[in-house]
Amino acid sequence: MAAKTARFQVDSRLARLLSQEYPSTEKALKELVDNAWDADAENVHISLPAPMTDAPIVISDDGTGMTRAELESHYLAIARNRREHRGERTAGKQRPVKGRKGIGKFAGLMAAAEMTLETRTRGTLSRFTLRLKDLAGVEDIEHLPIQIDTERCDPDSHGTTITLNSLHGELAFPEAARMRQVLIFEYGRASEFSVYVDHKLLGVDDVVGTFTNQKVDVSGVGPVELRFAIADEKSAQRQAGIVLRVDGKVVGKPSFFGLDEREDFPQKLKTKLYGEIEADGLRDHVTAGWDSVIENSNLLAAVTEQIQPVLIAAFKERYSREIQLAEARIKRSIKDRLAAMPEHRREFADKAVRRVLERFYGEEPTKLEQYVHVLLDAIENAEYGAVLSHIHDASKKDVAAISAALDEFGMADMALLVSQAKARTQFLDELEALARNPETREAEMHKAIERNLWILGTGYTFFRSNQTLKRTVEDMLGKKYGGAKASERPDLLLNEDLNETCLLIEFKRPSHPLNHDDYVQAISYRHELSKYMMKPIKVLVMGGSRSADFPMTNREGDVEAYSFLDVISSARRMVDWQLSVQQ
Repeated sequence: MAAKTARFQVDSRLARLLSQEYPSTEKALKELVDNAWDADAENVHISLPAPMTDAPIVISDDGTGMTRAELESHYLAIARNRREHRGERTAGKQRPVKGRKGIGKFAGLMAAAEMTLETRTRGTLSRFTLRLKDLAGVEDIEHLPIQIDTERCDPDSHGTTITLNSLHGELAFPEAARMRQVLIFEYGRASEFSVYVDHKLLGVDDVVGTFTNQKVDVSGVGPVELRFAIADEKSAQRQAGIVLRVDGKVVGKPSFFGLDEREDFPQKLKTKLYGEIEADGLRDHVTAGWDSVIENSNLLAAVTEQIQPVLIAAFKERYSREIQLAEARIKRSIKDRLAAMPEHRREFADKAVRRVLERFYGEEPTKLEQYVHVLLDAIENAEYGAVLSHIHDASKKDVAAISAALDEFGMADMALLVSQAKARTQFLDELEALARNPETREAEMHKAIERNLWILGTGYTFFRSNQTLKRTVEDMLGKKYGGAKASERPDLLLNEDLNETCLLIEFKRPSHPLNHDDYVQAISYRHELSKYMMKPIKVLVMGGSRSADFPMTNREGDVEAYSFLDVISSARRMVDWQLSVQQ
């Protein structure tokens, strides 16, 4: 056995990085699993002690291991950024490197007073022990001697084992269930990386929520196994979806197998879906790069057709009770309006409210109430109310009567649109007078247009604002336009549609011609807001006219510049057409 004394090599980032704390023992231990991932391990075994025992925590992997030279030059280099020195990907399996800060080696000392590292590679086993009491005995960590012992081992042996002894009594013992929760969403479906916690393989069934395991037989594909969980919390959000495994390998990225294309499925529930499908019968339809299944694969379509009803049924069972409670809360707020309706119209309203709650599940309660009240406005409308009565009566008679009632429904719908078009014409008259007044400021145009985005075209009618978006803008502007610059704050409106695409409008006064500086400023706001939210943002700059230097080409995507008068003119043509086709 050979022994050699080494020392930590200190980087200037040490003090800042070591001041960061792990929120729990389990999350500290995850750092050691991240190290195994970066070492191209295929298997990691975590052994946790029973509470109130002297047994150690042991984390063992079959990764590449480290030579004594690597221990000295890399592992003992505190705060060394592996990405800078070895690249963004691991050498063997080309995995994205997870270790960023170079302090994961200290993670074990959060849970224990003594850490022993044993690593094997190229026929040599290297070992050293680090103790908290030794760290406390030196003023400068770079003066702490680290004795590395080496000995010969099986040339085919490779990997690293970390043993943590003398667990801190003032901290709760790490629990296997919590350990799995910390690891599940990052490693539960990883390809060629199996994590065992107390001998149990990490899997979809470790998600806190409702778990489903169902096997179906798909014509042309054969047996298909579907394993998925509907998570109780939003923790699945970034890794949501179902991965496809063929012959044990993950094919492409997680997807929702058509749920994201269904209008009757609440899209916010997608973020709670986490699972995997084993379908070896698709092997002939996997692309050569193993990154997807051929898009027009009839076999994949058959799999989707079989599993989609299983997913929908599980979601309905899981959330029907919550939707019923939301319906009860909404109905308490609208009980007087419902009570004033005839019975047949009340039945129609009940069903319509239920559909709204299912479609917009997860929205803020205030937004849901707004949707429901708009719906009731339409149902209570005189023309619609009369037609609903006729349809109700016709349903007791014959097909011809129902057809006549539906034709009358179309006439009522047209009458409502004519009334709406006339009101919009008057609105455009007033808005044009405001836009032609040289004294009008941007804030006044903002207020007039904020709830009337239909003037921009039908595609903008689905954009709505909410308190969260308003706070996001306020936070961004507060940081950028404080103190003496507060008076220079721009007038911005940030809205969102049902697809979670955002629209950022920067208003300028009607007397201001839009120029190149306005364009640069507008896209800078988008860049700044992107730090706060991971959503696509369309940019619209509105002013009096457009200067010659406003860029028409070579500009960022989804950026438009409109003059108020041009927008009003286009809106008039749309309203005039609406009136002409209904006369």
